[in-house]
Amino acid sequence: MEQHIQAQVQDYYGTELQSSNDLKTNACCTDDIPAAHKRILAQLESEVLEKYYGCGVCIPSAVEGLTVLDLGSGSGRDAYLLSKLVGEQGRVIGVDMTEEQLAVARRHVATHTERFGYQQPNVEFRHGFIEDLHSAGLANNSVDLVVSNCVLNLSTDKAATYREIFRVLKPGGELFIADVFSDRRVPEALRQDPVLYGECLSGALYIEDFRRLLRELGIRDYRLTAQRRLTIGNAEIERKVGNIKFYSLTVRAFKLDLEDQCEDYGQVATYLGTSPTSPTVLP
Repeated sequence: MEQHIQAQVQDYYGTELQSSNDLKTNACCTDDIPAAHKRILAQLESEVLEKYYGCGVCIPSAVEGLTVLDLGSGSGRDAYLLSKLVGEQGRVIGVDMTEEQLAVARRHVATHTERFGYQQPNVEFRHGFIEDLHSAGLANNSVDLVVSNCVLNLSTDKAATYREIFRVLKPGGELFIADVFSDRRVPEALRQDPVLYGECLSGALYIEDFRRLLRELGIRDYRLTAQRRLTIGNAEIERKVGNIKFYSLTVRAFKLDLEDQCEDYGQVATYLGTSPTSPTVLP
């Protein structure tokens, strides 16, 4: 059954969707893009931008020099944005299971490398499955940051996916995702609907199950940095999902042994304003 759903998702993003204009709901859209990101996005190839299906902004303020893994990298929009942000000494690895999307991303590597003024590419795109990152050649404790933009909901095995994320993260590494979550468990009948699944709705994880899953993996303290109720904008699909509410949530979590509730010792942290895009406070 899982392979059947994976095949449906590959077909949806590989052949049925030719651009974001082909989406049947409003779930895969991004608001509040930072100005610094917009300036970089303006430098990207139009084909990369047209096949973008994200639902949020999931990139920390300071990433220069990091090794970043983009799960479900698609046409490469966020990977190329990160390519510029991490700088020539950083590295970006995009992983996707859809060959058509990978083909789009790969054919623009040389163009963006030259446009960013790099001597060598700092981004690569690998075929693999987010439930099994061994399939993409990713070793234990090998990346500083894992990002994913509206893709983890498409996973057919959420527990395996999150286990893999924290396997490949270095100690102290960060997970930063924007994804679709639901306010209750989605019925199995809706999970079998290829359009609902492809539109990032029926694969959405119930937010409390997400909390429980992270806790089982030893991640006891995660933070929501943004939350947005999703509109669907399609009467037929709204009828199908009924009273289920869907949200785009931006989540940050670190591979650290933290307590689930912080004890207040009167400690104080002072931010020195070292991130150029955030002079007063970090998001």
